[in-house]
Amino acid sequence: MEPKRVTRKLRAILSADVKGYSRLMGDDEVATYKTITEYREIFSSIVKQYNGRVVDSPGDNILCEFSSVVDAVQCAVEIQKVLKAKNEELSENRRMIFRIGVNLGDVIHENDRIYGDGVNIAARIESLAEGGGICISGSAYEQIENKLALGYDFIGEHSVKNIAKPIKVYKVPMDPKDVVKKVTKPKFTKNPTIGIIIFIILTIATVAAWNLYSSKKVLPVKSVTTSVSHQTSEQVPLPIQAKSSIAVLPFDNISGDPKEQYLCDGFTEHIITVLAKIPDLSVTARNTTFTFKGKPVNIQELGKALNVRYVLEGSIQKSGEQIRVTAQLIDTSSGNHLWAETYDRNIANIFDLQDEIALKILKSLHIKLVAGSGMNPCARATDNVGAYLKFLQAVHSIQLGTIESLYLARQMCEDSVKLDPGYGPGYALMAETYLGEIGCCLSKSPKQSVEKAFELANKALNVNNSCPYSRAVMGLIYLFSGQYDKGLTEMKAAVAMDPNWPLGYIYLSNFLPDWNQAIELIDKAFRLNPLPPATYFAYLGRAYSRTGKYEEAITAYRDGLKMAPDNFFCHLGLAVVYVFLGHEEEAHAEISAILKMNPHYSLACMGPILKSISDETKRKQLIEGLGKAGLK
Repeated sequence: MEPKRVTRKLRAILSADVKGYSRLMGDDEVATYKTITEYREIFSSIVKQYNGRVVDSPGDNILCEFSSVVDAVQCAVEIQKVLKAKNEELSENRRMIFRIGVNLGDVIHENDRIYGDGVNIAARIESLAEGGGICISGSAYEQIENKLALGYDFIGEHSVKNIAKPIKVYKVPMDPKDVVKKVTKPKFTKNPTIGIIIFIILTIATVAAWNLYSSKKVLPVKSVTTSVSHQTSEQVPLPIQAKSSIAVLPFDNISGDPKEQYLCDGFTEHIITVLAKIPDLSVTARNTTFTFKGKPVNIQELGKALNVRYVLEGSIQKSGEQIRVTAQLIDTSSGNHLWAETYDRNIANIFDLQDEIALKILKSLHIKLVAGSGMNPCARATDNVGAYLKFLQAVHSIQLGTIESLYLARQMCEDSVKLDPGYGPGYALMAETYLGEIGCCLSKSPKQSVEKAFELANKALNVNNSCPYSRAVMGLIYLFSGQYDKGLTEMKAAVAMDPNWPLGYIYLSNFLPDWNQAIELIDKAFRLNPLPPATYFAYLGRAYSRTGKYEEAITAYRDGLKMAPDNFFCHLGLAVVYVFLGHEEEAHAEISAILKMNPHYSLACMGPILKSISDETKRKQLIEGLGKAGLK
């Protein structure tokens, strides 16, 4: 008889146990049993939300498996967050505090049970976690490093029983003070990108910051609160304002599909936009609150750090055409909930739901609407939900900076304006995709592509000439066409419409002859958008490369590729810099990646770049080096 075949699978394993469980049982067995039973139910519910499965739960141990490391770690963070709130309801000596470990490894499946090193390592890592904390293995960290902005502390390599090699272990900070420290310096100060790509190659650069304008014009905040991103641990937080002040945290995506994140971000930004138009309410800017995206926070500590009295937080779960939105308004001075609601709606009613939540906040804070506040109708460029969602998807797509995402974004924009022919942002983004295809050397007729971009940008301005993004795109088209003065006029107008729009400064950097000044503008954009997409780094990289800071540029370009591995412009920028540094093997690898994305890319496509190099020796060096690297 043949032995039974062993079934193996690669799984993310979450292992948890209770710190001091024996003491709890010794003090009061009945109370401990009731608490552990309740907490197991909470575990099971949250694990299910994140597409996981509770495998076993003997005693105080709970073992779960997930097909995604992202889901497993997000689940762990949510569990600790929920249980911390539950424990605050108990006396200190009765609190049941879990430690959690997460590992990605190979496991053996037998019926509904799992075995193997993957499970053992998760259990050992769990024992290294503090009470209420989370530790993850190196294999898990590699999968989520650039997907979940939680902040991670490497705590060394640890020997694990029956495992030959030491395991790298990372701590996920759960203390809000640790989270604040993680965002004190924008990433670009450590990891600048490089690139020598002229502006047109980067005009496709992500409009992620444009999601500030994804469905409306964002107005400057009436009263700017203290930004956490500039606060150090030595600074004393300001007292919470007596005036009504609020921070809207990014809504969590619990749909189980990362592709639905665009919906959560757009939902959050719309509420911020509406509230920011109310004179009697101080609203923390989007660029500050989004630094806490995906991070566990203590609301009372957050209130002190941001100098706000109230915080709105929530989550969105989308299933087909239905969405479930949970929202809760919290008084940071006491930690008490002013209200908490769950809304089950059709996606077609999302605008009404956004406005309803904003209105409920105002009523809860006893703020009366005044004439001209813009609350009804809310400031948005379309009333068509389908057009709005398609545009958000286009923004999400183009920020990847890949050839596939370029054309997907165009298709999404075409769908968007079909649903609402008067939706200006859809035309503007579509215009930018035509500039992008020229930069990637994909256009059969660059002249026709420019003409198409002009046509679309004009249409965007005709339906709404007060949209900063549309003005900025027109400025880029003028610049590409050699009409510098007209382009600069449009770009300055775009930035003047909203001085807090980060992408405006990215685009404006194209117009500066002094590359050091361009770096200053791009740095400002990073400060305004602490969670920039990969293509922001490509812009910064180009400026760094023009000042000869090649090593810094390489580091940052690599960081950009960690965020978007197929970003066309990061690969091209690296190829150019490697040639200048004489790194032939590295340059060849980057050219190979470029030709894999576009087999027709050639030296002829780099004409504008070569012309922009005034030093004839360097120009010849680049041509020769790229030829050796495989670019003909």
